[in-house]
Amino acid sequence: MTSCRISRIVTCITLHYITLYITQLVSSCKAGGYSAGQRVLNAAARIVSGTRKYDHGLTDLMHNELHWLDVPDRVKYKLGMLMYRCQHNRAPRYLMDHCSPVSDVVFRQRLRSASSHQLSVPRHRLSTYGRRAFSVAGPTVWNSLPDDLRDPECSADIYRQSLKTFFCFQGISVFSALEVLTLMR
Repeated sequence: MTSCRISRIVTCITLHYITLYITQLVSSCKAGGYSAGQRVLNAAARIVSGTRKYDHGLTDLMHNELHWLDVPDRVKYKLGMLMYRCQHNRAPRYLMDHCSPVSDVVFRQRLRSASSHQLSVPRHRLSTYGRRAFSVAGPTVWNSLPDDLRDPECSADIYRQSLKTFFCFQGISVFSALEVLTLMR
């Protein structure tokens, strides 16, 4: 095996175990408590890339070369993928029950959001746990995506690539996620 191939295998294994650790860490902490997971991800990026602790440009390295998302974006990415599965009947029934389109709500059928494939977000009372519940967080992430990502005709592979591209370039590009993906090819 070549050193490039070994490096790629180590990167995949490292990212897999870090993803498991961060998912467990984030699910047990408050909404803003991503710093411990981000530190672990930064340390892994330093190990994989061979950079030292105080070298500059770690964020650019993680996004541009390793194609890793920051922890808050990683959580939104996982929620976005889960919502895609819910919309295409590939998720467990108890999760799909929390995804009701705005077009199915009687008094909201004539709103613009009904034709743009948005989901209804239920009201919540607790500001700490309420917005972290799947029934609120999932539709909120889904509704924050561009219209071309919420398109029901979008295939799973294109959606996954476009979603990661969207979170990677969020706030940087004025293009839609699909336009950025076509420019990268």
